[in-house]
Amino acid sequence: MREDFLLLNPGPVPITREVREAMGEPMVSHRSAEFEAVYERAQEQLDYVFTRSTLDGTSTAEGGTSLILNGTATMGMEAAVANTVDADGEVVAVYNGKFGRRFKRIADRYASVTPVEFDWGAPVDVDAVAEAVTDDTDVVTIVHNETSTGIINPVPEVGEIAAEHDATYVVDGVTSIGGDEFRIDDWNVDIAVVDAQKALAAPPGLSAVFVTGDAEAAIDGDSAPFYEDLDWHLRKAEANQTPFTSAVPLFRALAVAVEDIREEGMPDRIERHREQATAFREAFHAMGLDSFPDLNDDSAYSNTVTAIELPASVQGDDSTAFFDEVADRGVSISGGQAHLGGEIFRVSNMGNLTSENVIRGVRTIGEAFEAVGVDADTAAALETARDHLR
Repeated sequence: MREDFLLLNPGPVPITREVREAMGEPMVSHRSAEFEAVYERAQEQLDYVFTRSTLDGTSTAEGGTSLILNGTATMGMEAAVANTVDADGEVVAVYNGKFGRRFKRIADRYASVTPVEFDWGAPVDVDAVAEAVTDDTDVVTIVHNETSTGIINPVPEVGEIAAEHDATYVVDGVTSIGGDEFRIDDWNVDIAVVDAQKALAAPPGLSAVFVTGDAEAAIDGDSAPFYEDLDWHLRKAEANQTPFTSAVPLFRALAVAVEDIREEGMPDRIERHREQATAFREAFHAMGLDSFPDLNDDSAYSNTVTAIELPASVQGDDSTAFFDEVADRGVSISGGQAHLGGEIFRVSNMGNLTSENVIRGVRTIGEAFEAVGVDADTAAALETARDHLR
């Protein structure tokens, strides 16, 4: 791998030298006081990230617990659903992309599901959600930042609907928490999920859920898979442990990563992510490219991942040459997922990117397009990006 390799995928994201070095410390038992201290460090800073992801740094949650899970965010999504509903329950799953659909597929295994489906990249119609949620609804699921399409969904508005019907509200904040605003109590969120490898800028392998006090009362660990019993996780967290063997090196890395977030401060981190996402998006527009998702009054472009339509001349199988040109320049970006393969590309600014990283990403993509015959105005794109960066 090139020494100057730049990872711009929407997870995993680049990690710092200090995070890498934390994984190389001597091994200790997951039942030792040394590990308990690591868990406590990570949990304390996760509480900060979950509850103070605002532009003014004020707390958005009264009470609640951060739980660190030995698995990626799909484990957190499943745990959130499986612990709050049983076979006789009903889940309303709202989705307009791959990861919202994943919530629906998870819920199908545990309860009756009412899907509220929209085309991938289309905005959520809040009125359609209101029609689907009733007093018989036990759980409502939604993705805040739909990574597959680069759109922010109306979590506050859907949260009001869930609250009106006393339904447990489970939100995938996997690629927003740690990089954008997230308000737990204000948005009526009961359980929020985040992944270590996204905006937290830690290695893959861990996730975390924030469980509010109200949600704790709704949890039934007996209905969940043995490994994902949140009742058990809550009890063990009181002793700064997990129920089973913990991935000690990953916990160490996560503790350093979230301490770095605390040092930067969530208000500054949110502003930086928004600034960088705007720089990417507007630079690509200056190249003559179009953003992929469609918006309505209740949605917005993502502030952590930018999804752009590929020009018609390089769509489908012809997109391979474009992605190869990007890779040849030592940069990694992502294409579209599932049926969007060959139709879009996605660039992440999650984690700890610098302005120089953003500029390099814009330059690389512009040069790659030019190499495959697309008339991309790279100079205008670079000037636009610089105008939006600090």
